[in-house]
Amino acid sequence: MYISREIDKQLNEWKESKQHKPLLLRGARQVGKSSVVRHLGESFDYYIEANFEKKSELKDLFKQTTDVKLLASNIGLLYNTPIIAGKTLLFLDEIQVSSEAIKSLWFFKEDFPELHIIAAGSLLEFTLKDLASFGVGRIRSLFMYPFSFDEFLIAQGKKDWVEAKQMADAEKPLFEALHNELVQQFRTFLIVGGMPASVVAWLDSHNYNECQAELDDIQLSYYDDFAKYSNKVDTTLLRNTLQSVVAQTGKKFMYSKVEGGYRTDDVKNALRMLCDAGIIKRVSHTAANGLPLGAEVNDKFRKYIYLDSALLLRILDLNFGASQNIVDTIVAGTAEDLVNKGGLAEMILGWELVKYSSSRSQHDLFYWENTSENTTSEVDYIIVRNMKVVPIECKSGKSGKMKSLRLFMKNKHIKEAIRCSLENFALLQNNEDKSENEVSNICINPLYAVSNIINDIPK
Repeated sequence: MYISREIDKQLNEWKESKQHKPLLLRGARQVGKSSVVRHLGESFDYYIEANFEKKSELKDLFKQTTDVKLLASNIGLLYNTPIIAGKTLLFLDEIQVSSEAIKSLWFFKEDFPELHIIAAGSLLEFTLKDLASFGVGRIRSLFMYPFSFDEFLIAQGKKDWVEAKQMADAEKPLFEALHNELVQQFRTFLIVGGMPASVVAWLDSHNYNECQAELDDIQLSYYDDFAKYSNKVDTTLLRNTLQSVVAQTGKKFMYSKVEGGYRTDDVKNALRMLCDAGIIKRVSHTAANGLPLGAEVNDKFRKYIYLDSALLLRILDLNFGASQNIVDTIVAGTAEDLVNKGGLAEMILGWELVKYSSSRSQHDLFYWENTSENTTSEVDYIIVRNMKVVPIECKSGKSGKMKSLRLFMKNKHIKEAIRCSLENFALLQNNEDKSENEVSNICINPLYAVSNIINDIPK
C-alpha cells in the first residue's frame, strides 16, 4: 500500500517539466525515498530501479565509459527493459557507492537531457562532500524527511481535518471538539512517529507494539551504518554522541556529557557526520538582530534534535530505560505536562518547521539565548516570515509566562511572535512595555498546526 506524500507534487512537476534536470533525492535512511520514486515510476511506460548495492556490475558499467547514451543502453540490457526518453524512468538507488555514477549525472544533463533520471542513496552526503562543486546548475536536489503531522492525518483519511486547521486562525479558531481530536491525534503521532514503516504498522494494526518493532529495526540499521563510517570516526563515539543528543534534547549541547571522555573536536566531528547522515539536525544560536539569521551565529551555543520522536523514545527505552514516564505523559498527561516534558515538543516543533518548508533546499534552524552572564533567557526558534524576524516559543499554555519571549520582543523591537502549545488558536496582546506606542501581538498557534506558520513563507 502506497501512502501519498507531499513530495509527490514536486516529483510530478519535475516529470512534466520540459527542463527536467537529473534529480537527486536526499534524506536519511528509511524516510521513504525509494517508495516515492517507485510510485512515480508507475506513471511511466517503463521503470528501471538500478540498485548499486544489489548489482555490483553497475559500478563497473559507470567506470568503463562516460558516454551516458551508451550507459543507458547497457543498463537497459542489464534489466531487460527499454530506456526511451519520455517513457522510461531510470532510478539509480544507493548511488553513493559509485562516485563515477554520481558524476555521470552531470553528463546526463548535457548529453541526454530528455531522459527522466532520479538518484538517491543512504549516506549520500558523505560522497557528495568529496566531489568538488558537485553538479552546480546541472542537477536538482529534493530533500525528504519522515511524515509530517499533516501527512500522518492524510494517511488516515483525515484530509478534511488538515484543510480545516489550515483555514483556522486567531479570529476563526477551531470548534472545541475538532481541536480536542487533533490534540489526541498529535499525542498518537508523538509515539508512532513519522518513519514510514512505523506509520504503515499503525495503519495496519493500531498497535503501538507493532510500531515499536519497526522502529527498533530502523534504529539498529542506523547503528549498523556506523560501521560504514569506521574509516573516518570511532563507531563507539558515534553511538555515544547520538545517545547524548537524545539525552540533551531541548538543551544547549554539552560536549563533555558524551560518554567516553572524548576530545571536543572528536565529538564535533561525530556531530557533523550524524548531521550529514540526516539523523540529527543542528539548531544554531543567532543574535537575531537582522537578516540573514545565519550572519550572527554563535558557534559556542548549539542544540541538536533527533530525526523522529518515536525513534527518540526507543533510544531512551533501549539505553536509559527512561521512556515510560514520557509515554505515560503523552498518552494520559495534561497538555501542559506534555509540552514541557523533556524537550520532546520543542524537538517536534523544529522538525515540523523544516518539513513544511520547501523541499528544494536544506533549511537551517535557529534559536536565541541571552548570552550575558547570570541570565537564562531563551527563545526556542527564530524564523523569518515576510522578511521579518519572528520568534517562536514552545510553551505549555496558560501557565507559561513567556518572560524570555517578551524580553526578546522588547529588546529587538519585534511586533509579532508565536507561541506554540496545545491550546486552540488565539491572540495575546503584549502591551507590557508602556514606552512603545504600538501594541505587539503573540499569536497562539497549536503544535498540530505548524503548517499554518509556514504557509506565509514562499516555498
